[in-house]
Amino acid sequence: MIKYILLVIALVAIVSFPIFWADNDKVITFDQLPQNVQVMLNKHLENKVPVIVTTDWDDYKIMYQSGEQFEFDKLGNWRDLDFWLSQVPSELVPEQILSNVKLTFPGTSIVKIERDNRGYDVKLSNGMELEYNSHFQIVDIDD
Repeated sequence: MIKYILLVIALVAIVSFPIFWADNDKVITFDQLPQNVQVMLNKHLENKVPVIVTTDWDDYKIMYQSGEQFEFDKLGNWRDLDFWLSQVPSELVPEQILSNVKLTFPGTSIVKIERDNRGYDVKLSNGMELEYNSHFQIVDIDD
């Protein structure tokens, strides 16, 4: 009987564990974003209005009805730019990556780019995914 009770307690703990670590996203208005984020989004998305803007302890997330999704850190530096049906504006892509994509994959465009401490993940319009290290060298290609 004790084993059964301990098993039930363990199962309840395992099932409820993700609840304790769930995102604490809070919906905010566009005007509550850092100024540099507002300027960038207004410049590159012109008259589009976001469907939802959220924040939590370490980032901001913005989603548009047309499919674009963006993530910024608390200082307003982009982490993830997903332009979905269009392309990431070239001035937002590091020059080394932009040059490499134009040279190696002509006729394609960058539709998504993510960055972290290790480097960049880039998705091209042809479906290929490229991984660059922090020195802008390709370390992986997934087609």
